[in-house]
Amino acid sequence: MKKDSIYLLIIVVVAVLAGFFIYPYGFGNKYLPWKLGLDLMGGTHLVYKIDLSSVEPQSQGSVLDGLRDVIEKRVNLFGVSEPQVFIAKSGDEYQLVVELAGIKDVNSAIKMIGETPYLEFKEVVQNQDKSEFIPTNLNGRYVTGARVEFNSTTGKPQVAISFNSEGAKIFEELTARNVGKPLAIFLDNNLIEMPVVQEKISGGNAVITGKFTLDEAKLLASRFNAGALPAPITLIDQFVVSSFLGIDSFKKSLFAGAIGTLLVVVFMILYYKKQGIFASLALLIYITLTLGIFKLFGVTMTLAGIAGFIITIGMAVDANILIFERMKEEIKKGLSMSGAVNEGFRRAWPSIRDSNVSTIITALILYSFTSSFVKGFALTLLIGVIVSMFSAITTTRLFLKVFNKT
Repeated sequence: MKKDSIYLLIIVVVAVLAGFFIYPYGFGNKYLPWKLGLDLMGGTHLVYKIDLSSVEPQSQGSVLDGLRDVIEKRVNLFGVSEPQVFIAKSGDEYQLVVELAGIKDVNSAIKMIGETPYLEFKEVVQNQDKSEFIPTNLNGRYVTGARVEFNSTTGKPQVAISFNSEGAKIFEELTARNVGKPLAIFLDNNLIEMPVVQEKISGGNAVITGKFTLDEAKLLASRFNAGALPAPITLIDQFVVSSFLGIDSFKKSLFAGAIGTLLVVVFMILYYKKQGIFASLALLIYITLTLGIFKLFGVTMTLAGIAGFIITIGMAVDANILIFERMKEEIKKGLSMSGAVNEGFRRAWPSIRDSNVSTIITALILYSFTSSFVKGFALTLLIGVIVSMFSAITTTRLFLKVFNKT
């Protein structure tokens, strides 16, 4: 019993500290503020059309993943908190959706995305009196790095880029069949250089020798290192999301959650008496611990995420009800309170386990195959269910063991 008291005291102390930590106007917010999503904080919503016309069908999946990763990496360089970058499908077209919480300047946001370069190499074919550019498979998708160099002859700055193994192979084949011919280099659909291939180039290295100043060369190299786009994108929709409606909904959600929790506490106390008080205390501990985990691990809170958390509050109480009803049955059989506690938990555990595991599986599926707000809902639901199992099996049990003497 002494050991149980120590464990319970540790849980209570941690819960109290978590309460101070999650308080939005306390010391915890000074060192680690809450992360709020676009719907609560406001910000910019951008939608881009993705051009996959030059991408083979079997490669489209990896190109879309690469594009999302590049844009996410790009906006992270500007210090945007928790950007939401995901791929959506509209009819037969793919779209890139970028949500930047806290960024109210649309032009600044567009500049962040638009400055990521799209590099491509094209073959040049001479037809009568004009030249025609033919697209190739070699583009920024295969770039692994870039650096500024100086031409040994002219002394002018140039940008050296390197390709991955697949890109090196494509580049070698491309230069081999174009020896003595020009090879056009385009950046964001603008021709920047058209050098003549002198020989087959192996090793996956190329040099862009446009008319750059040193600063321009450095900027270009940094953009490539931030990630060259694996496919062209075109902005098709943009708007600023106001935080006013989100904050109003947030306050109403918190009010509804508080009222719901209060009603649950009143019901548990009236119906289960002393056990209901223990369950209510365990519920409050669950709430502070779960919110503390959300904040500690940087979970971005959205309205959907709050909804997922509120659902888990009901599930935490549901587990206690199963346990108490089992305990009642054991007491009717003549068991002592301590025996009923042990037997009640043992018999209720399979039902608690199965219901929670099924919810965890559902949350994992939602988190893996959805995006944006649905993913936030799934994450808070997943964490909440796991902590609620701990609350029901450990915290409530410790209260019953420590304060029930018979």
